[in-house]
Amino acid sequence: MRKLPPLHGLRAFEAAARHLHFTRAAEELHLTPTAISHQVRQLEEILGVELFRRYPRPVKLSPAGEKLFPVLRDSLDRIAAALGQLSDDEDGPLRLSVTMAFASRWLMPRLPHLRDETGLMIEIEADDLVADLHASGIDMAIRYAERSGADAEWHRLFPDRILPVCAPGLLSGQDKLSPDEILALPLLHYRWRSGAANAPSWERWQAHAGADRGRPHITQTFSEEVHALDAAVAGQGAVLASELLVSDQLNAGTLVPLSDIALPGPTYWAVFLASHPAKERLQILLEWFRKQALPLQATDQSAT
Repeated sequence: MRKLPPLHGLRAFEAAARHLHFTRAAEELHLTPTAISHQVRQLEEILGVELFRRYPRPVKLSPAGEKLFPVLRDSLDRIAAALGQLSDDEDGPLRLSVTMAFASRWLMPRLPHLRDETGLMIEIEADDLVADLHASGIDMAIRYAERSGADAEWHRLFPDRILPVCAPGLLSGQDKLSPDEILALPLLHYRWRSGAANAPSWERWQAHAGADRGRPHITQTFSEEVHALDAAVAGQGAVLASELLVSDQLNAGTLVPLSDIALPGPTYWAVFLASHPAKERLQILLEWFRKQALPLQATDQSAT
């Protein structure tokens, strides 16, 4: 006979450990933070160990919590997958989480090809917040990160570079500009949502290019990447852009690269749970993305 603590306590701990935040765990389970805290305390008393280091904040897992969490998370994922297989609708759409810029600039023009070539129906969930695959109902996420994570299966898709680009009218007939000439243009900037220390900026590009000009003067700042790209297409200035996201505009000539000097960019990954009940359909979707990546990888290798 299995000797297990109450399931509600295990679920409360797993959610709190995944978020490392009791309030977010409470929102997910439709409980109050006090109820989550009480259930976790009760579980700790039953097990006779401390699962969290609550002070100093932020909350962190204790050694015992770090040992229990991945086992419990994977077990709950397998249970959810097994239940999903009992009622899985093979004709139902797959929910794909992407950033707003990726959705607008890269995915939307290719959606008809995706449907025609895979036969899959896709629901697009565009949000710059990272989707929680364990609790959100998202089937696959396209993530932009320097390295893979340990929370699911991560499949490398597209390499990327961060290029200075602008509308062709700003070049005045010139092919490429020197770094100092680029920095003399109206410069557009957008806030990098991840908040990473190595987020692309004109200051980073200037240092990478070895330009002698003084600190870059930003003409306009945007909260959204897509708005900065729209402003660049409209001829309002130069912007540092993901080469992948502006690939269609570069091919069409509505944007042009200002220099071959580029910042290294993160990688685009396809991420989904190993235990997902619709794994076969996710593999089809993954292979479609990989086919789109082949020309980019060939270009990337030829440039090195």
